[in-house]
Amino acid sequence: MTIRAVLWDVDDTLFDYTTADRAGMRGHLTAEGLLGGFASVEQALDRWRELTDEQWARFAAGEVDWEGGRRDRVRAFLDRPLTDAEAEDWFGRYLGHYEGAWALFPDVLPVLDLLAGSHRHAVLSNSSLRVQDHKLRVLGVRDRFESVLCAAELGVSKPAAEAFHTACEALDLPPHQVAYVGDHPEIDGRGAADAGLFSVWIDRTGMSAVAPPAPGPPADRLSHPRRIVSLAELPAILRPDTRFGAPSTFR
Repeated sequence: MTIRAVLWDVDDTLFDYTTADRAGMRGHLTAEGLLGGFASVEQALDRWRELTDEQWARFAAGEVDWEGGRRDRVRAFLDRPLTDAEAEDWFGRYLGHYEGAWALFPDVLPVLDLLAGSHRHAVLSNSSLRVQDHKLRVLGVRDRFESVLCAAELGVSKPAAEAFHTACEALDLPPHQVAYVGDHPEIDGRGAADAGLFSVWIDRTGMSAVAPPAPGPPADRLSHPRRIVSLAELPAILRPDTRFGAPSTFR
């Protein structure tokens, strides 16, 4: 079996979303005089992420459009009524702090360089094209990817097999010739494996409570996500018999 292309998740896979989110929220709450309303920045972040998940679920169910969900997230976070313009302005100020902290993980450019001549690359994200295309351009890597596919425009989100299959169709490749790399063990790891892609789950903390699957025979390569803790392990997994070295021990 030959893997010809890599589909990438963005947030907490290529882009250090967690660090940027924390720094951005701290800066924003401080500037808005709201930091005293929370026991800690972590408490504020927990609430923001909880609301992000709630609004994503509403969007995925067709109950709200992308912008409407964003405005409702701001209203719920502040726990007060706001006009659409007020909510957008508040979110825009937050974005200024958040974008100021954007950065790729240090292992991203080296692995993209290593795989540039051997594999095609694209993005599949549970976000919107406007958000992720802008992010990849700011981070200086948009030209590394043939296409950027996002749930807001596709009308279907990971872990649904249709999302992964649509991305494979955009590459004009069958799922078994496409690897998917993402940080969420279920949405990315299990979702891609169940859709028939070669699934690679990056567990950057290396401390996940989710146990890696036991090794299986070669014919079983697609049935489980492969777990790695750094993208430096990826070339050996995609091309185990090349100069990149031995396959990862995380099976």
